[in-house]
Amino acid sequence: MTEIAKQHAKLADGRDLFYFDDFDSKLPAHRKADSRELPERPEVAQMRLDSLTGEWVSVAAHRHGRAHLPPAHLCPLCPSTEENLSELPDNFDVAVFENKSPSFGPNLLATTDVTYSTVPNLALGSVRDSIGRCEVVVFSPEHLGSLGAMPTKRVRTVIEALADRTEHLQSLPGVMQVFPFENRGQDIGVTLHHPHGQIYAYPFITPRTTKLLDSISKYGNDLFADTLKFEQGSERELIKSDNFTAYVPFAGRWPIEIHLLPHRHVQNLAQLTADEKDELAEVYRKLLHALDEIYETPTPYISAWHQAPLVDAGKNVRLQLQITSPRRAADKLKYLAGSESAMGAFIADFPPETTAARLREVLG
Repeated sequence: MTEIAKQHAKLADGRDLFYFDDFDSKLPAHRKADSRELPERPEVAQMRLDSLTGEWVSVAAHRHGRAHLPPAHLCPLCPSTEENLSELPDNFDVAVFENKSPSFGPNLLATTDVTYSTVPNLALGSVRDSIGRCEVVVFSPEHLGSLGAMPTKRVRTVIEALADRTEHLQSLPGVMQVFPFENRGQDIGVTLHHPHGQIYAYPFITPRTTKLLDSISKYGNDLFADTLKFEQGSERELIKSDNFTAYVPFAGRWPIEIHLLPHRHVQNLAQLTADEKDELAEVYRKLLHALDEIYETPTPYISAWHQAPLVDAGKNVRLQLQITSPRRAADKLKYLAGSESAMGAFIADFPPETTAARLREVLG
């Protein structure tokens, strides 16, 4: 595949903007500048430590006023027009920009400090600035649509953008983990209809990843390799390509849950080869498209790219895609009630083997 072109620009308030052009894009190299007059960026949010769990909570009150499901002519992710000066000054294929209402950032540490989020003895009342970075990844200039319905070449451009931004964000001082994800559908809680994802660069190792590191320390460094072997050829396998396997996990929690692992041990998207990214684009598109074939209406989902944290133990963590949906029937959702929300103890609605059989039917 021909190289995917990347261009860097600045928005009117100094935020970074990146354009990623499809390999056969006809868009011009020069893009219009942002002509808006924007207010100063908000103060960095504050992290507060929950000493009972050892987990950080970012309190980002400025996010409360962000746009909520605006009509197409006021969408901040559509290319700018005279009537709507948006976050994207010109036309694009895929665009990435700094979120103007970030949960983390824009402040960073002056130098790398892996102890920034460490609190000896979990002292009560501990706070830190929510340093880091939050970026928005816009999949298309079209206001409506879904990534799974876009051509494979566009999915490939999105993957290139996620890999590129992962590599850069991991280099920022104070960042401990980079997490690309997509929330799709109002039932998931999206605030914009326009197809897009996000990338969070955290100043700490997330609770889910902390548990994973603990599991690796107990099981051994081959946990991911053994998991892949365990799922391949099982009733839960969905797709096995040259370099990737997708499956419904043995202990799946959600009505619909799909995991994907690369056959080669890589820690993040940036470590994939060009050929692997080409293949991943095809497999990823098939999986997303299948979700919308289960029912007559689009399926809400969260697509989460789990990547290794930036600590020595992270070398044993393999890149993993996790797609989950709370939809348990055409007109029913699984809500996280008492056991799941309060205790973190999931009760699954269907055997994972049943979910896998339904997904294989629509995958063809």
